[in-house]
Amino acid sequence: MIAKLTQSIAVLGMSVMLIILSACGTGNTFIIGAQTFTETKILAEMYKALIEEKTDIQVEIIPDLASSPVVLQAIKRNDLQMGTLYSGEIFNNHFPIQNTKDRKKVLAQAQEGFNKYYDLNWMDPLGFENTYAFTVREDLAKAKGYENISDIKPDAPNMRLGVDTSWLERPSDGYPAFSKFYGITFGKTFPMELSLVYNAVAQNQVDIVLAYSTDSRLKAYNLKTLKDDKHFFPPYDASPVIRNDAAKKFPGAVEAISVLIGTINEQTMIDLNYEVDIEKKSEREVALAYLKRVGLLKP
Repeated sequence: MIAKLTQSIAVLGMSVMLIILSACGTGNTFIIGAQTFTETKILAEMYKALIEEKTDIQVEIIPDLASSPVVLQAIKRNDLQMGTLYSGEIFNNHFPIQNTKDRKKVLAQAQEGFNKYYDLNWMDPLGFENTYAFTVREDLAKAKGYENISDIKPDAPNMRLGVDTSWLERPSDGYPAFSKFYGITFGKTFPMELSLVYNAVAQNQVDIVLAYSTDSRLKAYNLKTLKDDKHFFPPYDASPVIRNDAAKKFPGAVEAISVLIGTINEQTMIDLNYEVDIEKKSEREVALAYLKRVGLLKP
């Protein structure tokens, strides 16, 4: 009961904040939402810094929104004007799609579909995707010559897989489908919370884990991501997404953030996440330092 009451209060508080700030959005204030995970908060700080340096627009950030669908719905309601979303969002039944894993086709459907059904400007990708990735220790990858998922096939019967329980059990896009798609079956599987897989592989408790491709712990535990050479996992390219009416009202905002398009690769995002998650710097500190380092903000 106490947990439910606490959750209700938290949701109410967030709703009140959104209402207050969305009222501000009718003036010259531009509101950006960010999910609970680090990279979206770093990116929101980058957007804010670029917009405020290059325009007279005042920017507010609402962090720690529960998920990408929550951010999307808040943008649709005009509680937010902008956020960072991922092309694989099209697979969450927002509108009819062609079922494909081709990155360009998935992106095109996101851009066309969210414009048509949600009146959103889904901008071109920032340069990285955050998707599922099979990961091994660097020393094991070097010893075995692992670069691609296919490379592990001969050794898979003797390998221990650490993976979150939900993916292990999902028949259509989880382990059963993966095993059939790649022809790979691991010797042993160890279901665990996703947050535990990184330490498990680093401590040699398992040999390979399913992780997220921009997670800071890949760097913290010296792990190597294997390329999905047969394209089993759907693409999740990150893009700034802005309401079309906000883009017309604040063209300077779109111009200001467009300098980021195509400039942030996966390793850069891992490094930035590492500075926040492991080195305990603030998202704003990391965002500003990066923009200055690459010449997008004045020193």
